[in-house]
Formats: sequence, structure tokens, C-alpha cells
Amino acid sequence: MRAFLAVPAEVKLYVVDNSPEPLKSEFFNDHRVEYIYNGANIGFGAAHNVAIKLGCPSSDVHLILNPDIGFVPATLTSLMEEFDRTSNLAVAMPRVAYPDGSLQRLCKLLPTPVDLLVRRFVPFHFIRAKLDKRYELHDLPQERRSEVPTLSGCFLLVRSAALLEVGGFDERFFMYMEDVDLVRRLADIGSAIYFPQVSVVHGYAKGSYRNYRLLFYHIRSAIKYFNKWGWVFDRERQRRNHAVLATLRIQDGL
Repeated sequence: MRAFLAVPAEVKLYVVDNSPEPLKSEFFNDHRVEYIYNGANIGFGAAHNVAIKLGCPSSDVHLILNPDIGFVPATLTSLMEEFDRTSNLAVAMPRVAYPDGSLQRLCKLLPTPVDLLVRRFVPFHFIRAKLDKRYELHDLPQERRSEVPTLSGCFLLVRSAALLEVGGFDERFFMYMEDVDLVRRLADIGSAIYFPQVSVVHGYAKGSYRNYRLLFYHIRSAIKYFNKWGWVFDRERQRRNHAVLATLRIQDGL
């Protein structure tokens, strides 16, 4: 919150609270901060849609930001400049690191059932590692921007007009997969770019790997996603995934 408000631009921060009890913070006294208490957990996407409907009609870009993200103001400034330079840019994500500085693999292919359901539970490490390398785009360059099929919703800078055009998040996804679905729809009308020249720190927990309730939410959202876009036959998934994998093979000289 402090870093966002320190950005040298006209900003408005919407804090949308799904907690059982209202939050209190000295930041809420800042005229640039609007605190919205929902009184219930309405879901990740639905909560963000509250801020999108309030902020996007009067803004150029909109930042979708998790509370466990740390960054310096220059990171956001650099991304905003990229939107000024690139007219067809719809959504961008910087390099996302763990607190120890290591890379989080958040640039991914559009998922298949194997990627989300089989890869997760396969008992053989070498098979899982091979699937991870492909799905998580381990060969993606880290020194320059790349267009990728899926970006993480933990830190996404989005062109406001594009967000309004696609209607924000699909609120059928209570938790998980809502960012995959959103970035996919944004990439229908512009480009989705990974911008590793700048970075943020994310306290990524992978809760569904340790909590059975969150695992249930993840599986339920995956089913909803494939019901929406296709389980086996998804031509756009095939086209986008093939395009980025072909680019990586060319760069490797294969």
C-alpha cells in the first residue's frame, strides 16, 4: 500500500475487504484510499470487480494487486510507461520473486486437464518435473519481454478500457482460475506481456497444496474453467500454447 501511494502519478487505491470483521488502518485516512467492506467473502474476482467498476471508468490503467506483494514505486512507473509506448498492450506482469529472490514460475501455458489435474497428483517426480518445465515455461527468457498465454493475478497491470470491455472477472470462479480466465479474455483484444526487467516480491503460499478445503476450491474452479473453454477440444488454447512453445524452440535453435 505504501509503495503504491508513493508512485509519482495520480493514483486511487481501492481496498476491498472480504474479512469477517472490518479492517482498520491509518492509510484509510488518506484521501486517495477508498475502503470498501463487503461484510462477507464474496470471492477474489467478485471483490476485484467492485474496484474495477469504481476505478476503471476514470483511469487509464488498473492494478490488480494482492496484499502480500512488495515492490518499489519505480516498478509500477516502468510498467505504466510500457502501456504508453505500446498501444495494443492489454495486460502486463513483472518478474515475481519469492522473498529469497528466486523466481516464481507464474508465466504458464493455457492449462489442459493434464496440466491442472494429472500433473498435480502424478506420483513420479521425473514425470512431474517434465510436465512442470513445459507448462510453467521454464525456458522463457528472463532478460526481455515475452508474450505469454497466462499471467498470475497477484500483480497485473491492465488497461482500464480493456478491463471494462471484457467485463472484469468472471464471478463464477470463487477462488482460483479467475486470473487465467481473465488474462485469456484480455489477450483476445490485446497482448498479454511478461515484463521481467522489473520485479516484485510475493509471499506465495500455494495454499491448495497444504489445505484440503483450498484444494477442493481449486479442483472445482478447474472443472468450471474446462466446462467453459473446453476439456479436450480448445482450438484457441492449442494455437496460443503452440505459438509460445514454437518461439522458445526457435530461440534454443531447435
